[in-house]
Amino acid sequence: MEHNEKQPYGSDIIPGRNSVAEALRSGRAIDCLYVAQGQRTGPMAVLLAKARQAGVPIKEADPRKLSHMCNGANHQGVVAVAAAKEFSTVEDMLALAESRGEPPLLLLCDGLEDPHNLGAVLRAAECSGAHGVIIPKRRSVGLTYAVSKASAGAVEYVPVARVQNMAALIDQLKDQGLWIFAADMDGQPWHQADFTRPAAILIGSEGRGVGRLVKEKADFVVSLPMRGKVNSLNASVAAGILCYEALRQRG
Repeated sequence: MEHNEKQPYGSDIIPGRNSVAEALRSGRAIDCLYVAQGQRTGPMAVLLAKARQAGVPIKEADPRKLSHMCNGANHQGVVAVAAAKEFSTVEDMLALAESRGEPPLLLLCDGLEDPHNLGAVLRAAECSGAHGVIIPKRRSVGLTYAVSKASAGAVEYVPVARVQNMAALIDQLKDQGLWIFAADMDGQPWHQADFTRPAAILIGSEGRGVGRLVKEKADFVVSLPMRGKVNSLNASVAAGILCYEALRQRG
């Protein structure tokens, strides 16, 4: 390949059954797997079973989308999107807090779909000293290279975990002594909340906000003042304000 010749698709895109199978076999971090609609039998069924065993989310897509993702390369009905880094675990985050001698401070992102938003959340979390960011496996952008770029390098330093069920995770965190603060309207003023205790801040999606089921599990709802004509803040802006209020309170 000539030095100035462009690769037909990004380094995070892995098209074709053999290439995807090898990526899974090698243990490479995979953000998600796209499979063409109606192709779930034969060799594809074996590949999808391996993906499920590895905990990789699987999404059905129109074959034209797959062709667009890999610039027309032969995808054979399957395209994997590699993650920008390995995912951590919630236990890793709690251990990190303990090693620093600090009460845990986690960010739970309930369905952020914009990579720039998630990247900015990671940046705010890293800069404010939060111990980790948790996202759901479905209905959320993952650790794509676009997210990594938007994080301005923060993705390399802040742990990110991915969970199957956000509501179940909240129950788990509460059992481990964390208090859940949901950022939403009609709550107590953000500066009156006590973030010195072990805390997880729940940030909702761009359009829907915090989901009803997870909001009902929160210990507190905290709100930021709205004095303009727009009735909501960008998710990453809200995350940044609350993270820095926690940092201020913790001294």
